[in-house]
Amino acid sequence: MNVLVNITFDGTNYHGTQIQSNADTVFSRFQNALVKVLGKPTDIKACSRLDSGVHANCFYLSFYADDGLDVRHLHFALNYHLPPDIRALGAEVVPDGFHRRYSCKGKEYTYYMWNSHTDNPFLEKYYYRVPQKLNVDLMNEAAQHFVGTHDFTSFMASNSKITDCVRTVSYAKVERDGDMVKFIVCADGFLYNMVRIMAGTLIRVGRGYIAVNDVKTIIESKDRQKAGVTVPAKGLFLSKVIY
Repeated sequence: MNVLVNITFDGTNYHGTQIQSNADTVFSRFQNALVKVLGKPTDIKACSRLDSGVHANCFYLSFYADDGLDVRHLHFALNYHLPPDIRALGAEVVPDGFHRRYSCKGKEYTYYMWNSHTDNPFLEKYYYRVPQKLNVDLMNEAAQHFVGTHDFTSFMASNSKITDCVRTVSYAKVERDGDMVKFIVCADGFLYNMVRIMAGTLIRVGRGYIAVNDVKTIIESKDRQKAGVTVPAKGLFLSKVIY
């Protein structure tokens, strides 16, 4: 049977999700826990590849298991063997034709910015601090230029080898909750560092360095040098996977 597991994790201590021979990753920790539960290794597939330091409120992995597996209680068994910063939330049996990546209709990411001169010691691992006052209304207006189908070459890491840079963004918004400013974006796919560069560009809008309509010009330019900086990974969360 094809089993889909939903997990959440704090990516601070991990070098991303994919297994690496010389680094500790979320995937390797999950794989080790699953071997202990099943008693044998099995091929695991992930819904996405996340970079070092990125977090996930929602992340899916799938694998095939024998029909006798108690899927309803699988997440309890996994959590017994997983470290505290990785938790399995639940599991379900899905059709054999289901693919954890290709069956995905979209993903939502949230980037957190702490807009204050003083850090919050309880949340510091999970945001990028911007001490200068941000104009969230202008940032939200500028974010609407991301919505739709565009070539997002300007918002892709310059060392990326991807040639098809067209993606469709279904919604994008910037919200403030006290000192916390959130950039939320959902698309059918994302380029390498795309959300972090978007956030860096919107910060420039919020600080008054560029105008709202400049974001449209940056998209059309297909020039990475015209967009903002790539903000740190620690503020980025995969918040939703849509099937």
